[in-house]
Amino acid sequence: MVGPQAFNFTKTPSIYFGAGVFSILPKVISRLGTTVLIVTGGSSLKKTGRLDTLLNSLGKDGIKCYLCQITREPSPEMVDAAVSEFGGCGIDAVVGIGGGSVIDGAKAISAMLPLGESVLKYLEGVGDPAAHSGRKIPFAAVPTTSGTGSEATKNAVLSRVGPEGFKKSLRHDNFVPDIALIDPELTLSCPPDVAAACAMDAFTQLMESYVSVKASPMTDSLAIGALRLAIENMEAACMTGEANIHAKSAMAYASAMSGITLANAGLGVVHGLASSVGGRFDIPHGVICGTMAGAATRANIAALRAAGSAAIEKYAAIGSLITGEKAIDPALDALTEKLYSWTEQLKMRRLCAYGIKLEDLDRLAAETSNKESHVRLSKEEIRSILFERL
Repeated sequence: MVGPQAFNFTKTPSIYFGAGVFSILPKVISRLGTTVLIVTGGSSLKKTGRLDTLLNSLGKDGIKCYLCQITREPSPEMVDAAVSEFGGCGIDAVVGIGGGSVIDGAKAISAMLPLGESVLKYLEGVGDPAAHSGRKIPFAAVPTTSGTGSEATKNAVLSRVGPEGFKKSLRHDNFVPDIALIDPELTLSCPPDVAAACAMDAFTQLMESYVSVKASPMTDSLAIGALRLAIENMEAACMTGEANIHAKSAMAYASAMSGITLANAGLGVVHGLASSVGGRFDIPHGVICGTMAGAATRANIAALRAAGSAAIEKYAAIGSLITGEKAIDPALDALTEKLYSWTEQLKMRRLCAYGIKLEDLDRLAAETSNKESHVRLSKEEIRSILFERL
């Protein structure tokens, strides 16, 4: 019998998972430092009373707190502004409480506070990036959505939207959060459209890391179990809201595992599209992934069939989770049918709703990477995916 292939595995955060674990956050923060920058999203944490409860508890413990808000996908300018504002405050811990945008922004702030420089100098694929030393302020991530898995990844995605826009990563193994506190109760009030986009992002990350050329026995084990949970709970988690903490817990777990698997195995063309489209147009990341997943998966499967690649069996393994069907062709059909069904059922909006026009497709296709896919879709094939979802 042949043993597992060789692989390396990046570190993971210290994870606290479960309904109600938000209550231990003050104790967790006290281990990180005494002067804390808390990065949040809009007003939801304040409206629920959780922010005031947290601040009161930290104050009783003698911990000084500063607050920073990130209300949309983070840009280099947002990070630079935060570093400038809080750089002289003696911050010795950063805590990000929010969706993926908040956690990515907070992660970048924790990485740039010790340097006091512009993050642009260190972004992948922007000019000639310098190598970051990996030195950061201790960082805890507390997700309030189940999608990006940023609470477990080593990169912070930053965007500049517009004609010369980009969506690029600040990346280092040391940027994996020191602590991830994952409380599914925090996701209960997430609006259905946001929950749906996030859930589709998590599923796509699990699927793409599972079928990646960099997948390993360890990432496969994590991904396949989380994919099963996502398939079983997707609709309930997105559509029954506060009525289903079980489904919310399943998706919170799936999201965290997607962060771990993508950090180690990489992603595929759906996330290549998310980078090119998201840099040019102001579209939520999860919406891009959700609206593209079905069309892109069908195109990948067709290309794998044409190439006679054995990698198609991994797509079939995901399809088997849906129907129990072991034969490859019916399992592949089940997977693509489920993705298209979710696209409609969860109301993933088309690209034209965000201002994308027919004349934009050639440029977007040319700028899209296949990332770690087993097959390299051509510019024409990628354009066809975009056209289908226009």
